[in-house]
Amino acid sequence: MARRRFPPVLFWIGGICIAVELALQLADFGLIGSRLWRGLAYQYGAFWPGLLHGWEPNFALQPVTMFVTYAFLHGGLGHLGGNMLTLLALGTAVSARAGQRGFLIIYALSALGGAALFGLLASGSQPMVGASGALFGLAGAWQYWDFADPGRRAGRVKRLVTAAGGLAVLNLVLWVAMSGLLAWQTHLGGFLAGWAAASMVTRPLR
Repeated sequence: MARRRFPPVLFWIGGICIAVELALQLADFGLIGSRLWRGLAYQYGAFWPGLLHGWEPNFALQPVTMFVTYAFLHGGLGHLGGNMLTLLALGTAVSARAGQRGFLIIYALSALGGAALFGLLASGSQPMVGASGALFGLAGAWQYWDFADPGRRAGRVKRLVTAAGGLAVLNLVLWVAMSGLLAWQTHLGGFLAGWAAASMVTRPLR
């Protein structure tokens, strides 16, 4: 039986996310650095919608850099673990279809799209962190390929509606379980951006 190989790009992205969260965990327990590290990481790297509406940034480029840095920060080991498992599952499939370069384009645009819609729709002053916007973009890319596959035209609208409904239910369940602390706007923006990115970076199936 052939061993399943994960693309190197997944290890780079996942490795950065894991290294950051592990450093913050060690700091939380006072084993390295300072217990202030997590707060500072969020303060400087999380996505703060207020920075798009007149807040004073900590540094000049923060309203720009937060569109990227938020995706490498997480809210704890559980948040990180769920996202990393999803990254391995969806990332392997997407990179197999689009190649590593195509995967990176889809992942990056999905992270940006997720942040952009969160900035437009989010209310309140809570920051947003996590790779889930980019991960929903990978799901969006996969749904695009299924929808555009000429060999699977029959029932494609039904499959898309079913998949979208399933993702909506998942978001609702998570929103309730997390007492409303769920960035559904990021998930929606990432999904739409991933769908659009997949249509640009991959050739149609024939």
